[in-house]
This record gives sequence, C-alpha cells and structure tokens, in this order.
Amino acid sequence: MIKKPIFSNVLSLAWNLLIVYVCYSICRLAFLLTNLSIFSEKLDFSYMSGLFGAGVIFDTTAILYSNALFILLFLFPFHWKEHPLFYKGVRWVFTVVNTLFLITNLIDCVYFRFSGRRTTMSVFQEFSHEGGSNLTSIFLKEFAVNWYLVLLAAALAYMLYKLYRAPQSYPVKNKLGYYLMQTATLVVAIPFVVFGMRGGMTAATRPITISNANQYADRPVDACLVLNTPFSMFRTLGKKAFIIPDYLPEAEAGTVYDPLILPADSAQFRPMNVVVLIVESFSKEFVGSFNSHLDGGTYKGYTPFLDSLLTKGLTFEYSYSNGRKSIDGMPSVLSSIPSFVEPFFLTPASLNDVSSLARELKHKGYYSAFFHGAMNGSMGFQAFANSVGFDSYWGRTEYNADPKYNGDDDFDGTWAIWDEEFMQFYCDRMTEFKQPFVTSLFTATSHNPYALPERYKNVFPKGTHPIHECIGYTDHALRNFFASASKQPWYANTLFVLTADHASMNEHPEYVTDLGAYKVPILFYAPGMPELAKRDSVTIAEQIDIMPTVLGLLGYDRPYIGFGQDILRTPAADKFAVNYINGSGVYQFLKGDYLIQFDGEKVIHAYRFRTDLLMENDVKDTMPQDIRQAMEKQLKSIIQQYMQRMNTNGLVYRE
Repeated sequence: MIKKPIFSNVLSLAWNLLIVYVCYSICRLAFLLTNLSIFSEKLDFSYMSGLFGAGVIFDTTAILYSNALFILLFLFPFHWKEHPLFYKGVRWVFTVVNTLFLITNLIDCVYFRFSGRRTTMSVFQEFSHEGGSNLTSIFLKEFAVNWYLVLLAAALAYMLYKLYRAPQSYPVKNKLGYYLMQTATLVVAIPFVVFGMRGGMTAATRPITISNANQYADRPVDACLVLNTPFSMFRTLGKKAFIIPDYLPEAEAGTVYDPLILPADSAQFRPMNVVVLIVESFSKEFVGSFNSHLDGGTYKGYTPFLDSLLTKGLTFEYSYSNGRKSIDGMPSVLSSIPSFVEPFFLTPASLNDVSSLARELKHKGYYSAFFHGAMNGSMGFQAFANSVGFDSYWGRTEYNADPKYNGDDDFDGTWAIWDEEFMQFYCDRMTEFKQPFVTSLFTATSHNPYALPERYKNVFPKGTHPIHECIGYTDHALRNFFASASKQPWYANTLFVLTADHASMNEHPEYVTDLGAYKVPILFYAPGMPELAKRDSVTIAEQIDIMPTVLGLLGYDRPYIGFGQDILRTPAADKFAVNYINGSGVYQFLKGDYLIQFDGEKVIHAYRFRTDLLMENDVKDTMPQDIRQAMEKQLKSIIQQYMQRMNTNGLVYRE
C-alpha cells in the first residue's frame, strides 16, 4: 500500500526536474546561437558538447537552489498533502519559479552582447538609478526586437506546465508507516541535494564558483557557455566582492608594484584645460585607420573625422579598456581604477575616498564639471561624479533649462539627448567656465537601441549592425564639436582625451577574442602641443593610464594613487595592461610581448598577443619561464594591492 505511492512521488520529482534540465539546455543553445559571432572560432562539435556537458554541473546547482521549495513540497512528510488539489498548487509553484529563472537565462542571450558576462546580482545596483518608465521602455523595445526569445520563454513556460507530473495521491490509512517511509525518503534525498548544490560529493570539493567554469573551457569567454545566469546570481548573492588574497608578504607586494605615483623631480606645473570625451561603445574595430588590413584591405570603418584627428595627437596600436561596461570605464578613465570582480561603485567600496582628475586638479585651482545627456542620476554617473570631486553635473535637466536648445525635443526617446546637440551644449558651457577647468563628457547615441535623429536617417553607412550607423553619427557630432570648440578662447590651451567606455558589437575575429573585446582607441590631442602627434606602435596603453598621463603632461607635482602608468614617463618595456574578464574569475595581464591569463590561483593560458591576434597558440609552457613568473608575480601584487585598498579605504594619498 505504501511503496507504490512513494515510488510515484520520487519518480514524479525526478521527471519534473529532468524537464527543467532540458529547459536549461535549450536556453544554453539559444545563448550560443544568439551570440554565435563570439563563439564561432571554436565551433567544434566535440568541444561544444564538452561545454554543454559541463554545464549540467552548474545547472544542477542552479536547479536545486531554485527548486528547493518545490522539492520540499514533494518530499516533506505531511499526510494531508496527499490530495490532488495540493499538487495542482505545487504545479503552479514549479511553473512560475522555473519560468522566472529561465527568463534570466534568455535575457542574458541579449545582455551578454553588452556585458561580456553572465549577469550577477550587481545588475540590480547597476540599474537602480534608472527610472521605472525608462527601464520599461527599454524592455518593451528589446521585447519587440527579440520577439523570438519572448516566444521561446512562453514555449518553455507551457512546456513546464504541460509536462509536469504529480505523484499518485492516495488516502493515508497507516500514518506511522507513511511518516517513516516519507521521512526516510527525505533523509536519503537531502545529501544528494546538498552535494548537487555544492557541485560535488567529495570532502575536498568546495562549493563551485563562477571561476570553476574555466576548467572546462579553452577560453574564458567560453566559460559563459558552461555557466547559467541563475547560478551566477545565486553565487554572488550577499557575497563580498573584494577578498584580499595572501599572494605575497605586504612589504614585498609593495615593492613589486605600488599604485602610489610620485611626481617627477623636474615637475613644473602648467595649467592647461583638460577635456575628456568618453564615447559610448566606441570600439577600435570601428576606426578605419587602425584596421586597413581588414576585409582584404578594403575596410574603411565608420569614423572619418576621428581618423583625421588621430593624425594630430598621440595614439596607440595597442590600447585597451579595463572593462566591458560603462560602470567599468568611468572609474578607469577618470580615477585610474581598474574593474576587478565587480565595478567598485556598485559595492560598499563606493563609499571610499577616491582620487580623480577632478580631485587632483582641484589642488591647482581647477573648476570641474561632468556632462551626461541622460536623466540626472541615470546609471549612477551623477553619484560617481560627485563622489570623485566634480564641482558640477550637467545632464538632461540642465539641457532642458537652456532656452538656446530644444529641450526634450532633442531626447532620443530612451537614454539621453542626441550627441550632436548635447556636445554643442557642452561646448557652450565650457566657454562660460573660469579657466583652467577639467571636464568630461559621456556620450549616449551609440547605445542600444541605436536610434538616430530623423534628419540623419540613411545619411551614414549602415554597415552590418545598427550600431555602425550610430557610430557614423557620433563621429559627425565629434566633428561639429571640435569645429565649435576650435573657435573658443580656451581651445588652444586645452588637452583633449578621447576614448571609449568599452568596446561593443565587435564582429571581425581578432576583435572577439578575450583580448580583442577590450580594444578601444585612446587619443591625447592638444592644439598647442604638436609634438604629441604620433602613432605609437610599441607601447601598451589602457584606460587607467589616462589620468597619470594627463597629470604627467601637466607637470603635476603632488603624489596620488593611480593603478595605471604615465605612458610618456614609463619605458615601453615596463608598460603593462590589466583587465578582468567579467563573470569568469580570470585576469588578463599584458607586458612586453606576452599576455597571461590568471584564474586567481595559477596561470591557465599565455599568448604572444602582438603576433597571435586570434589567440590560437597557447605558449604557457614554452615561453621563457622567468618572464612568465615575473608577470604572474606583478599581477598578483596588483590584485593584492587593489583588494587591500578597496577594503581599507586606501584609494587616495594621505600625507
């Protein structure tokens, strides 16, 4: 009388969880297909099968966490639950909960193109500054564009509901026998559930983390195929972002690498204005003059104005971003702070004292201002600008208050004021500022959903992706900005810096590698310093170098904290670049001719990045081991110093 219902109970539970596994695999396939250009270099059936197979381990953890209540409802020993109505209610719990988590997987099919990682819990902080109506508008537009994923979500929800199986219900006559057997079933199930949540059954197995996915992947980006979004969210729930590693004794770590930047003995300050232009999603791939070798030598790019401007300033063959999101780029460019693990101003470390161009130059009497044409407070930019010492913030509110412009008639409908109009507004305001000043502008039009003003439809090359037309428009807006700026009294004594917040929508193979995804232009241009004009084909440059290089050019004579290097004072052989591959736990470190990838414990890959553009030949074991060890040691010191300073409020110099 008892065995059959219990057997039915266990089998029904197993069947239902199997359905969820199938749904997760379908989502993983959708993730692969919608981001095929990123993974196309490794589309080997055996390799992909291995990634999908490894994904089951991480799916198990996510499925057991998300279905813990469902499992308890099936197995908990209460005789009153043996009624058809109870299991009809459980059916809805099962369907709704799993549908919600499957939707997060499908959302990442789209969001991964912009973030380069599986979404973690920091996403809620990232968008906490956005208005509800704005987010609703964005989601509705994405639903329309990605309608097939919406249909897939509906199909998966229907599949969960339709294929759900309830156990055989029956009247419980022998309550003692029922409770003994049900309790025994639950006790047997518990360790399997716990082991599944941990990701292993041995004592040596610690709970698997996001970084464990790398052991199954040849490239860190491929680890995102092994992972699933619910797992990434569960593993980052309530976790401390910055854990101080014990790689080196503190004194030794400071000797190998120290973010304290001291002025040159000969430093003599000269008060030039500083204008930092951070262009949304401005990948190096879009710049024709950097890519004359692409498409058989026929590639022209989408930035004719920038191509011309690059000939007048200092730029670099090897230049990189420190992250894959806007919130990574802001601190890197303006405060010389890389993004490791999580963007620091989405964590409690955002309350730290932080240095910046604005804060350092305030010591020299500079006025500072930050410009972003979105709704004031959007993306946390205003909070960041305030926290790092900018005197004023100019956003959509201030733009709308200027009678010279058209207010919200110039709003793109989603994010911000069109780039062309807002750049002119930016130019006008700087003319009103007392010199010397330091300002920064963050553009917006080259952001999804890639809209353009009606008058510019079909004016710029469309390319192969909607962003290309927007890049052409933003390049045009930059041309008009510099044309207006060149007529202003402050122009001749101004140092301009132009870079991207991050790369996006890369398509050519060399731009979709683990390193290629971080390639962005970096330009230093000063009309009064023609000696800067140079294309550097050797030196490694990255966003965190911008602040030290600007302060070096100005002859800044005070110590400060910055994780980058003054490009003009640092020998090319000593220059490095470092970034963190979001969602993988892997750091990349470039120096000399080599790139190493470090998973927090050991070097897992190494490449000759200057010649091996597609990162096909792993030289971890064949490169000079003294070079590899020295690079690893320096990277460990950088990580250790970063984590320690994040946790001890050590991001500013204190006399």
